[in-house]
Amino acid sequence: MHPKRRPSKPLKRSVERRAELRTIVIFCEGKNSEPDYIRGIKRIPEIAQSSAVNLEIDPEQGVPLTLVRRAGQRLEDPEVDECWCLFDVEWPKNHPNLRQAIELAKSSGVELAISNPCFELWLLLHFKDSTAFLSTADAERASKKCDGRPGKSINSEDYVNFRRDACRRAIVLDKRHAENGTLFPKDNPSSGVYRLIQSLDSTVRLV
Repeated sequence: MHPKRRPSKPLKRSVERRAELRTIVIFCEGKNSEPDYIRGIKRIPEIAQSSAVNLEIDPEQGVPLTLVRRAGQRLEDPEVDECWCLFDVEWPKNHPNLRQAIELAKSSGVELAISNPCFELWLLLHFKDSTAFLSTADAERASKKCDGRPGKSINSEDYVNFRRDACRRAIVLDKRHAENGTLFPKDNPSSGVYRLIQSLDSTVRLV
């Protein structure tokens, strides 16, 4: 007698469920270097696999308080997980209503990535330390020397591989200001863009 065959089990295709992406909305005041940089960052595989990054460029290059208000409204959308605002302090003349923008962000849950004096300092930190006080014009000149760009637009590929170095240097600046008791907006030079990078990229969270 032949042994009885067990009934064959129906074939089931294993369907791998892709993890749901976080939805991150980033508001920028600038229309050149900041958007160029964010577009490069969002293409990094580690970030693209975990987050859907949406970029909102203020059509009127609004002041920080305007950006934070718009971000707060956008954050009311249940589909949005985080809203970030990138803006500068500017020197020698600071942006108006900076403290009000910071307080509104705290109360509405909006995250901030503030660069002092400007975003070009953050770009500079990808290549070298920068510990001396800088005006906006100083930071722009120093940044252009590093990548040789003629205008304000950047090639993000020149930067993204050095984001960990930039984060490390920015953290050192924050620690130095904290130790010296230097409070905003006198914390020049500094850049909080590293907090955004750490939120997006788990590989740099422990820098």
